[in-house]
Amino acid sequence: MAEDVLMLNISSAPVTFHKKTNRRPLSTAEKWAQKKRESKRKAVFESQESSASKQRKINQTGQQHTHTQKPQTPRSPPQRSNNRDTEENADRGENSPAKSPSKVKTFPKKAPEEHGDHGRPFIKTSSLFRNNPEIPDVLSPAVNQVKEKVFTSSMFEELNLHPHLVATLHKVLNVTSMTSVQKKTIPVLMSGKDAVVRSQTGSGKTLAYGIPVVQFLQAMQPKVKRSDGPLAVLIVPTRELALQSFQMFQKLLKPFTWIVPGVLMGGEKRKAEKARLRKGINVLISTPGRLVDHIKNTLSIAFSAVRWLILDEADRTLDLGFEKDLTVILNALNATGLTRQNVLLSATLTEGLSRLASISMKEPVNIHVSEGREETVEACPQAAPQALSDSYAVPERLQQHVVVVPSKLHLVCLAAFILAKCKFEQRQKLIVFISSCEAVEFLLTLFTAILCEKPSTSSTKHTSASLNFYRLHGNMRQEERTEVFQEFSQCKTGVLLCTDVAARGLDLPQVTWIVQYNPPVSTVEYVHRVGRTARIGTQGSSLLFLTPSETAFVDVLAKHNISLSEMKMEDVLANLIKDERFKGRGKWDSKRSAAAFEQEVRERATVLQTDFENYVHANNESLQTAKCALQSFLRAYTTYPSSLKHIFHIRSLHLGHAAKSFGLRDAPQGLGSSITTNPANSKDSKKGKDKAKRPPKKLTAKERVSNLMRSEYLSGIDGESKSKKKKRKKKKGQAEEEQSTTA
Repeated sequence: MAEDVLMLNISSAPVTFHKKTNRRPLSTAEKWAQKKRESKRKAVFESQESSASKQRKINQTGQQHTHTQKPQTPRSPPQRSNNRDTEENADRGENSPAKSPSKVKTFPKKAPEEHGDHGRPFIKTSSLFRNNPEIPDVLSPAVNQVKEKVFTSSMFEELNLHPHLVATLHKVLNVTSMTSVQKKTIPVLMSGKDAVVRSQTGSGKTLAYGIPVVQFLQAMQPKVKRSDGPLAVLIVPTRELALQSFQMFQKLLKPFTWIVPGVLMGGEKRKAEKARLRKGINVLISTPGRLVDHIKNTLSIAFSAVRWLILDEADRTLDLGFEKDLTVILNALNATGLTRQNVLLSATLTEGLSRLASISMKEPVNIHVSEGREETVEACPQAAPQALSDSYAVPERLQQHVVVVPSKLHLVCLAAFILAKCKFEQRQKLIVFISSCEAVEFLLTLFTAILCEKPSTSSTKHTSASLNFYRLHGNMRQEERTEVFQEFSQCKTGVLLCTDVAARGLDLPQVTWIVQYNPPVSTVEYVHRVGRTARIGTQGSSLLFLTPSETAFVDVLAKHNISLSEMKMEDVLANLIKDERFKGRGKWDSKRSAAAFEQEVRERATVLQTDFENYVHANNESLQTAKCALQSFLRAYTTYPSSLKHIFHIRSLHLGHAAKSFGLRDAPQGLGSSITTNPANSKDSKKGKDKAKRPPKKLTAKERVSNLMRSEYLSGIDGESKSKKKKRKKKKGQAEEEQSTTA
């Protein structure tokens, strides 16, 4: 009643105030409009029964309103003290033909979003499944896949090996019969010839050269001593492969305790490695960079007795830019003048190896095991890799799949696949290949926080296993890398998020699925990635993620006789039905129609995506981590070779959708400036460096990102900074001045 009395006092003497000032009627109208807005907010919470009577009264008052033209006619209703009359007049004040239908329909939909619908938030499924590119049908061309016969009936006893070595193979390594590559390679190497060996991943190439080396060293007279130094040098591209090869030689050399293996790799302490070199290492396994470091800085290392040089995964060693290091190593070995055996091994021998083979090998034997080429073929090193690079052999029991997923749905699709395999199935080990180290760190943190959360016991209907996530990339400390490598090798189930550092040569047991979340940069890398499963005749599967603009990569693989079968994105997302944590608003258990099921899947995917986004935007640290991961992904996307630029080009990426796959809600317009440290300070620097930085900011978002991003694999070692260039110019200028003065 207090409000009604106030309104009566205001309207009691309108003429007197109107005579004194012309602004008083406007103030009254404003007061009346405010009263209408307050009554409108009250009407929102009215029951549905009164809303029907309200609509009838709105229509009646609307007709009366059309006959009145004076704006001051609504002054009489405030004399009534009935709240319903107040609401009617409020509705009448906003009852225009364009507004009233939308207002009546909108408020009941907004209420669940604010107050919840049965305890669950209101979900807009259109945000994640709208404006996506159309997914084309993937038709992999029919190809004749290259096959290799893995096992043979030949036994190791047929090779005239030392009895203790044969016993070690049987008892320690549980190996009785030879594989095809071992049957062809071991006799050639035991005869003293150089060899270029190509065989599919997981076919036993390590034993193919390890057995001849051990047989040769144990038979040397006089007996090998530690003081003799390295007699066999093995070069591998990654630390994990070096550690794995070292463990293999430890097992092979168990009966021959006088032969000492050793490993040199980055991340270890130089002093400890120098101490081992002084004591003596006969079989030296090393990465190229660390061996070159010891050649230049360690006096105790000597290659005067080297008889074997083995380059495992030789093509990868060249890809990583170790040509200069290999030149230093070869020069150090050639300085001794001793004749040695040279072996190059890989699952994919590229054309770049012909130059390396011509430099380091003499009349090598080319060994290739595949269907139709069971014999050992001798050829010149220049022609061999070219003839063998057209098609690649993958394990015969490997099932290869491809799924086409729009960029916006990449994250939830990967999460749904991981949940399906490792949470609701038994004995599943996954390796997920990602393009950058920052993206690996981001996904590890995100999945650990969201997917590993324990669901409530009341809503759980399926028994599920615990999720174990591991990471492996080049920016980790060596102690962490070694620990992760050992733990993932021994675990029965888990997910390893890694870069291509784990794509070569690693023998991780019982891996069932290889997921290529980011496509490889070449067919060669695809072959090595999928080679981490289905090893030595076991079964395995692989899944390649592609966007609709990248489906032409399937045809590229088909040119190398690799065929993929399509897996539907809807089938992958449907696995979210098993997890009640991401349940939507509807109760679709009793409605098994296709439309209802699809709606439920979409709602659950949206709930999961919302959880990801809420975690990313929870604080500034997680937000910057996501932006940094997105930046590294875009930087890696620019490193695809020119032959694949028509498929993988940064201009074909929708940056907003790509940001969605990293849990970001908005398109990254200021991506470059938001990640750099203290950008404002750099602009306000004393010198005019900011003027040189301003022109790129005038470009479009895509052009700016593509210009800012650099190759992940360059690491800035080859390039010179501005300060170094200035110093070099100053030194040149000083040298020229000195020459001019002396002249």
